[in-house]
Amino acid sequence: MKKYIALLRGINVSGKNSIKMAQLRAMFGAAGFKSVKTYIQSGNVLFFSENDNPGELEVFIEKQIEKDFGFCVPVVVFALDEFQKTVQDNPFLSNETLDNSYLHITFLEAGFKSQQETKLSLQMQNGERYFLSEKAIYIYCPNGYGKTKLTNNYIEKVFKTRATTRNLKTVLKLLEMSAENTA
Repeated sequence: MKKYIALLRGINVSGKNSIKMAQLRAMFGAAGFKSVKTYIQSGNVLFFSENDNPGELEVFIEKQIEKDFGFCVPVVVFALDEFQKTVQDNPFLSNETLDNSYLHITFLEAGFKSQQETKLSLQMQNGERYFLSEKAIYIYCPNGYGKTKLTNNYIEKVFKTRATTRNLKTVLKLLEMSAENTA
């Protein structure tokens, strides 16, 4: 069995697409996934599966959510090793002058094309920084994520792919929980 992290996009935001985490864990368990754990209400799920194709898991989970809860939710699934590498590759972590509480990672379902990067640069505000990797955009927004124009919606529009953003604290907690989660 392989360990995965599923990141659901846009649940429990402003009273829309409401899913209680106990119900989400139950759905994952009923679908055959093992050692299912969730973290906070924004849809972060750790689980084991015999399926070794994250893309297939994304489609399956999305269909199951629509069936069980009645609405569509984009899901991005990472094998644990890929998720760990994405977090470790964050170039801002080694910069001691940056406040980690303003670091975010936007996880991308698909990669990017170089011409898309220019559109991100045009949206940057005072003090903001970003760095693109193959499947993530690392964002530093010292004015707060709520004030940046480098939003998840904007990134999805520009990159024409699914994306979901998590703050560094959530990402590190998921890694911590994954070390404890065994099948």
